[in-house]
Amino acid sequence: MIRVLVADDQALVRAGVRMMLDAAGDTEICGEAADGAQAVRLAEELLPDVILMDLRMPRVDGLEATRRILAARPSARIVVLTTFGEDENVYGALRAGALGFLVKDDSPERIVDAVRRAAQGEPLLAPSVLRRVVERALAAEREAVPLPRGLTDREVQVLTLVGMGLSNAEIGERLHVGVTTVKSHVAAVMEKLELRNRTQAAVVAHRLGLVDAGFRPVPSPAADRSAGRDRGAM
Repeated sequence: MIRVLVADDQALVRAGVRMMLDAAGDTEICGEAADGAQAVRLAEELLPDVILMDLRMPRVDGLEATRRILAARPSARIVVLTTFGEDENVYGALRAGALGFLVKDDSPERIVDAVRRAAQGEPLLAPSVLRRVVERALAAEREAVPLPRGLTDREVQVLTLVGMGLSNAEIGERLHVGVTTVKSHVAAVMEKLELRNRTQAAVVAHRLGLVDAGFRPVPSPAADRSAGRDRGAM
């Protein structure tokens, strides 16, 4: 059973989310918070599998609550609830480490599916949204960084594909490996680079120059030399 903490200052919204998740059969509400301060406290006490976080709440807003929860428990899986997908705070929460976001009038099926995927650590952002998050993050940090030592060649490949916005299944198809293997590589990359989620990994992939502005992979110098040898042999 997936345990969910829902944080929203509107009792009607919390009741609606509870009905959706109770009907799903494999999810349950383990706690409800009416403001960000309460959400931070309950997240620490209950250790939910997934947190649904409203952004506009009194006392402490959802953005600050997200930052506090992830600072205390980086593995927490937070999905933002918002009325408007273009809310500037959505991008702040995603950069802080939220897995993705849901608009409150999304269908029950989409909300339940997002909770299930979040519980598995799966990506929740459409490529177009990921692109905007990456662009905003890069605009704030334009300095390129060198490729960290310690990543294997396969892990660099996986990081590149994450930076392109591919899901675990799509990465597995590209590399001809199973989804479980992909998850292991992604987890290793996250641990070595001290990242919280795939959104942050995507930003890092771009800052490292593994992916270009068009979300295409950038060939490595070694790959270029190999391609040159292959052309010379033809």
